[in-house]
Amino acid sequence: MKFEGKNAVFELLNSNKTIEKIMVEDKTFDPKLREIVTSARERHLKVEFVSRQALDKLSETGHHQGIIAMGSDFVYSDLSEVLASAKNSGADMLFVILDNVIDPHNLGSIIRVAECVGATAVIIPKNRSAVVNETVARVSAGAIAHVPVCKVVNLSAAIDELKAAGVWVYAADMDGELIYNTNLTGNVGIVVGAEGEGVSRLVKSKCDGVVKLPMFGKVNSLNASVSCGVVLYEVVRQRLNKK
Repeated sequence: MKFEGKNAVFELLNSNKTIEKIMVEDKTFDPKLREIVTSARERHLKVEFVSRQALDKLSETGHHQGIIAMGSDFVYSDLSEVLASAKNSGADMLFVILDNVIDPHNLGSIIRVAECVGATAVIIPKNRSAVVNETVARVSAGAIAHVPVCKVVNLSAAIDELKAAGVWVYAADMDGELIYNTNLTGNVGIVVGAEGEGVSRLVKSKCDGVVKLPMFGKVNSLNASVSCGVVLYEVVRQRLNKK
């Protein structure tokens, strides 16, 4: 799997993921690229200097910023194992559950914000979902190296597993209770649906509640990643106030 761009490769270096080699544009004077090369050499990783044209040909995203790392294929985490580890840690759990989010840019952005808020994991369904690829890795700015992503066969069954573990699951949708009136402290899972379609009826019926963001403009929906970010930071706000 290719990791493209300075942030993505930098975060990959600071994870425990396997790196086969790093290719850097030759004759570069970019200080961030030099920092990455120094760090890679300290770890005894293979670094190759290649032409800009060679990187352009290898790039899947067209935004390599002069560096591409070849890593092992992305390995999805097992939900049961993530739950067991999270319960043992004693910290409040926070799961981000995606329903029919098929745009890789949205998936990458959501993984990035999930990592920023310290989410336990991101959960995606096996079908009708974007997968973790080079575009997702780039958009996540390397966050995929730090936050577990679980791919499950059945989203409803995954929600049942979370609830059995003491996680309260809420769907973010327009027909819910105002989010600021909902207690989102403790162990929480947030379901975010595709832009326009929202959370599916079956998945919503599995949730403990539905929360909504107030809308005052003429456009009645937010991009999925933006909506997810606002909701997750409301969870953070409530947790900080509780402390």
